[in-house]
Amino acid sequence: MGTLERLAEQLADDVMKVQDATGQDRLFMEVSGVLAASSQTLEEAFLTEMRVRLAERIARKFLNKKIAEAQAAAEGNKQP
Repeated sequence: MGTLERLAEQLADDVMKVQDATGQDRLFMEVSGVLAASSQTLEEAFLTEMRVRLAERIARKFLNKKIAEAQAAAEGNKQP
């Protein structure tokens, strides 16, 4: 992993932690604006890392809901 990817990954991890702790779900856009002023390359890598993390979180929530529904349905179908 190169410097660009490593820095973008670390920054995205930190921003996700702050967003979770503060409830500021658009903080990553503010950070992106700061990056845009100094490095468009790092800004793009950071936004990619953020999109991936946010998309995974949404997909994981969806999957967990489906698993819970399937488990509830299986328990409801058990014979006494």
